[in-house]
Amino acid sequence: MAKQGTVSGAAEMLGVHHATVIRHIDALEGRLGTKLFQRHARGYTATEAGKDLLRVAQATDEQFAQLGARLRGTGDAVAGELVVTAIPGLALVLAPVLAEFQMDHPDVRVRLMTDVRVFRLEYGEAHVALRVGMSAPDEPDNVVQSLAPLRSALYASQDYIDRTGFPETDEDLLSRSFVGSLGVSSRAPFHVWMDSVVPPEQILFSASDFESTKYAVLAGIGLGFISTWEAAKLPQLVQVRPPRPDWTVNIWLVTHVDLHRTPKVQAIVNRIKAKAVDWPDS
Repeated sequence: MAKQGTVSGAAEMLGVHHATVIRHIDALEGRLGTKLFQRHARGYTATEAGKDLLRVAQATDEQFAQLGARLRGTGDAVAGELVVTAIPGLALVLAPVLAEFQMDHPDVRVRLMTDVRVFRLEYGEAHVALRVGMSAPDEPDNVVQSLAPLRSALYASQDYIDRTGFPETDEDLLSRSFVGSLGVSSRAPFHVWMDSVVPPEQILFSASDFESTKYAVLAGIGLGFISTWEAAKLPQLVQVRPPRPDWTVNIWLVTHVDLHRTPKVQAIVNRIKAKAVDWPDS
């Protein structure tokens, strides 16, 4: 009724008599000991308590929908929706794999969701997740496999190097301007290094995502970290410092234990693992 605003509207949506709606509301208010709706001439308006309950109900409804999506992934056929998540920087190597997989399995509808946030497999938000980090994800009930290293190096645009010269020594390096990061991406090991080594006044530009920092480096603002995979496709970049072990993270292939053995999940997991062998390792 909070959505419809009237008893008759709620009754029609639920397919019950309006008296049934009123009876259920009275019973719920009695059980909770608070009023959920204010009655007025045009119908009903949710009270603060009613709005709180609506938010909880909507969240529960979304979780049931996600659970339904997860359960639909348990069939025997390699068909239906396949949801894969990854950070945006992995789309460069992952999208071609998923495209090839879809062409080989025309009954599959692929959804690639890229974000720095962690998608919750236990809520059915995805069938497969590619995550990055120094250590393996440790959520319970997930199957975690090491996939490949993701190396980053320090780059500048050729225009920036032409203006300032190549920083040969560490003293030269720390006198240059830098492009930093904010938020979740600032926890990447190379940005932790930057925050601990580079004087704060030299970090002239910061952004909340890796794509923005990459474009800032390309624009010539200063030095910044970019994955070697992406940099290999950007000839206007100059590698200022090569990758280092403490700047490198691992890519982890993550599935939920309930879906891990299903044919669809096994098919895409095996495809990704086979293709990852040929991903650049530089």
